[in-house]
Amino acid sequence: MIRVLLADDQRLVRAGLRMLCQGSPDLEVVGEAENGEEAIRQVAGLSPDVVLMDLRMPGVDGITATARITATRPGTRILVLTTFDDDEHLYPALSAGAHGFLTKDAPPEELLDAIRRTAAGESPFSPEVLRRLVRKAVGAHRETGDAKELASLTDRERDVLALVGAGLSNAEIAARLHVAVSTVKTHVTALMGKTGADNRVRLAVLAHRCRS
Repeated sequence: MIRVLLADDQRLVRAGLRMLCQGSPDLEVVGEAENGEEAIRQVAGLSPDVVLMDLRMPGVDGITATARITATRPGTRILVLTTFDDDEHLYPALSAGAHGFLTKDAPPEELLDAIRRTAAGESPFSPEVLRRLVRKAVGAHRETGDAKELASLTDRERDVLALVGAGLSNAEIAARLHVAVSTVKTHVTALMGKTGADNRVRLAVLAHRCRS
C-alpha cells in the first residue's frame, strides 16, 4: 500500500485528489495539508511514501516545504502537482529535491501512474515538462565524454536509454522490449552506473545529446 499525503491550499482540489486515490486499492491517503508548514509537520508525524505537493500555497510555499522535507525525511518522495509548469517554478522545485513534476491538467490515469512510479523510485514528468528540461540541458551542455559513455553500453542498454529519453516508464519500456519490468530496472541501474547519471532526467538528457 502506497501512503499518500495531499498538500494543496484548495479544499476542492484535495477532495478530488482524495476521491481519485481512494478509487485505487494500492493507494491510501493518510493526510491532507493546506500549506507547506502543515505538510512538513504531517510528513514528520505520518511518514507518507509520496507527497502530492502544490507549489503556490500561503505561508510556507511548496518549494520551501519540498526542500525541508527532502532534507529531513529522504524516504518520503515529492511529486509536484501544479497549475504552473513554467521555468520559474520548475527549476526551483527540482533544485529543492522534487522527484517528479506533473501539471494539474494531467489525465487521472497519468497521475495515478505517476504516484506509483514516484513511490517505486522513478521520476515522472509531464511530457512537455520533460521535453523542456531536456532541451535546456542539451542546449547548455555538450559533454565530450558522451561517446566514451556510449561505447561502454550494450545494445540492450542503448535501447533502454533511448526509451528513457522518450519519457517512457519502466513498465512501458518492458512492454515495448518484451522483457520483465525487473529486467528494465536492472538496465536502468546499469545505465546510471556507467554514465554517472543519478536520475532518469539526466539519462534522458544524455539520450537526446547523443542522438543530436
